[in-house]
Amino acid sequence: MNFPRLSRRALLRSSAVILAGAALPAWHEAEAADRPAPTTPLSANDRPGILLVGCGGMGSHDLSLAAKFGDVVGLCDLDQTRLAKAASLYPKARTFADFREAMHAPGTHVVINGTPDHWHTLVNLAAVRAGLDIYSEKPLTLTIDEGKRLVKAVRAGKRVLQTGSQQRSDKRFRLACELVRNGRIGRLRHVLTSLPSGQHGGPFASSPVPAGLDWDRWQGQTPTVDYVTQRCHGSFRYWWDYSAGTLTDWGAHHNDIALWGMGLEDSGPVSTHAEALLAPIPGGFSFPSTYRVEYAYANGVTHTCQTVVTEGPAGNVITEPPLPGQMANGVKFTGTDGWIFVSRLKIEASDPEILREPLVRRTVNLAASDNHMGNFFGCIRSRRDPVAHVGIGHRSVSVCHIGAIALRLGRPLKWNPAREEFTGDAEANRWLARAQRAPYDYAHVA
Repeated sequence: MNFPRLSRRALLRSSAVILAGAALPAWHEAEAADRPAPTTPLSANDRPGILLVGCGGMGSHDLSLAAKFGDVVGLCDLDQTRLAKAASLYPKARTFADFREAMHAPGTHVVINGTPDHWHTLVNLAAVRAGLDIYSEKPLTLTIDEGKRLVKAVRAGKRVLQTGSQQRSDKRFRLACELVRNGRIGRLRHVLTSLPSGQHGGPFASSPVPAGLDWDRWQGQTPTVDYVTQRCHGSFRYWWDYSAGTLTDWGAHHNDIALWGMGLEDSGPVSTHAEALLAPIPGGFSFPSTYRVEYAYANGVTHTCQTVVTEGPAGNVITEPPLPGQMANGVKFTGTDGWIFVSRLKIEASDPEILREPLVRRTVNLAASDNHMGNFFGCIRSRRDPVAHVGIGHRSVSVCHIGAIALRLGRPLKWNPAREEFTGDAEANRWLARAQRAPYDYAHVA
């Protein structure tokens, strides 16, 4: 499959990093200082009761941030070892094995959803039906159909849902998107989202289920298989059954920023094609560890999403080189008048003035949040949409799901962002939803 290449002139321009560093321009810092302070902890009489569902590393981290704004009243996990560890940190919280029971416990107002990706939607739907507000880890869904259902339910239930795409509350990413949206690099031509490569390994042997783990329930809606250590905690996302590798992991972050910079948070691409750069090992991790996905948008902007690493294990060199101008893990916007690259560590540009010159005349002002969890709790009180609300979380991961389907099918696809379906392609549209294994289907949380 052929992929577009930048010209030699564009390559030379892209390879000359003129301004780099972690510091933000003084004018942008001054603007931030003039804004109201981030949400502060509520009073002793106004602290929501928080339930954590999924007590692994990310869920526990999210709970430590949320505990500044509310009281931890419940902990839920189907791994008794993880549940006991969380309970040792929050001894006053009640413990549960079934999130449906936990959500109806007295004094529960907020759910922190730190479950594996294939459980996100059912847990979130149960929370909506229990009348709770939700902070949900990304990727928000396992399929596009799940996202459409979740958006409808959250809106109908008038719930507040914040997707854990915390880059929306990062000053560097907001600055980059505001500059792009206000024409600082001219007309936007191309966006490059560079992601870490995934895991490549196998085949793996099955083993006994660890004591205290409800393996059948952990698998949930997915097909039942023998327990394999590498399928569970930590590395679950490298299997098609439960996720889509780094494409829906880091991709849910960086492709979200790509849409934000393009001003297409409520839309998406119109076409995509993709290529796995290293085939999975039979019996091992099933999602490709390295890949390249190309998108095109109705406004003429093109978008490449690809992994950074170009050499596989044991010296297995991938013949397809990265695109010219490839940067490290992050997002690069290229326009007619220059480029901006942004990551969690730095923001840099092809010309120092792109960043240094204040934005005096703006046509676009983006939602400002410098505290992602604080923004969520502030919106619980105001009942306004948070900076990464359910619609944004759905559309951002939809870009990833579209690319994953193109990887699965191995051919170009046309996408209708308004109808949220592939154009004239019944086979591709079958992947917008997945069969759910009973009893862990939608009826499980009805």
